[in-house]
Amino acid sequence: MKAFTARRWLRGGHVQTVASFLMSRRLRLPPPEERMIEVEPGVQVLCHCHWQADRAQVLTIIIVHGLEGSSDSQYMLGVTGKALAAGMNVIRYNQRNCGGTDALAPVLYHSGPSKDVEAVAREVVARDGVSRLALVGFSMGGNIVLKLAGEWGAQAPPQFRAVAAVCPAIDLATSADALHEPANRLYEQYFLWALGRRMRQKAKLFPDNFDTGRLRGIRSLREFDDKVTAYYCGFKDVADYYDRASAVHTIGQIAVPALILHAANDPFVRITAETRRKIVSNPNITFVETEDGGHCAFIGRAAASANGKRSDSDDGYWAELEVVNFLRRF
Repeated sequence: MKAFTARRWLRGGHVQTVASFLMSRRLRLPPPEERMIEVEPGVQVLCHCHWQADRAQVLTIIIVHGLEGSSDSQYMLGVTGKALAAGMNVIRYNQRNCGGTDALAPVLYHSGPSKDVEAVAREVVARDGVSRLALVGFSMGGNIVLKLAGEWGAQAPPQFRAVAAVCPAIDLATSADALHEPANRLYEQYFLWALGRRMRQKAKLFPDNFDTGRLRGIRSLREFDDKVTAYYCGFKDVADYYDRASAVHTIGQIAVPALILHAANDPFVRITAETRRKIVSNPNITFVETEDGGHCAFIGRAAASANGKRSDSDDGYWAELEVVNFLRRF
């Protein structure tokens, strides 16, 4: 594995994190097949599928985005481009309501619906005959794919070969509290604005199902998750939600090769000592923690090709490249 070195002038957790959000990238992909997949009665998710000529024989990866992301998030597109070039099928998965699908069902999404990803995996195995399958997740999506891999354990579908997670929010309670720290209020305010906007949109679409009055007085992500997420997603309270949705309870049961990438200076995703012990005690997991990289950023130095121009295969987005390199052997 190539060591991560931050790009010049982009050193530090906050700098990396903000730069990954603000820097535009030229990411051109072939047109995908749009597919709606029912994950439970009356609830569908939108998947953008990119197939190789012989889709059944090559590795298929399902990529899951983070909080308030979508299949069009830049890291989703970046991994997709690199994986397609490496000969893999890619499914860019939108969580419930994401990717412009708010009108599909009167439900919200949260950090733990691993069964939704399982439904998509089983659909492409049955419908498309894929013979090899891997899961990739970023942030919240990283928690979800690790949770599913652990839930499957040794009884996973025979096609399941590997899982990779970048800055996974495994310890949901600890990370939510970190987000409320003064240095991270910019991120928290953004998430609260985006989540509040989505809640109001859902209330317009399904006025009998959602009460926007529950948004009043919310000043932290923990409060939002208590008054909105836990309330509408079937949890007793925020503590019950964070506990039951976290991958920390299943990570020890992961039975396939797994890669976890994490930056020590991630501003708000924290991994507790107890969780680290569970990760290290599972021989199937490779845990890589870099000194720099921020949250799902890892913007490094781009490699030059033989003619001196920037390389398409190594554009400096280290985590994307390492995930694809890890998956090549499957």
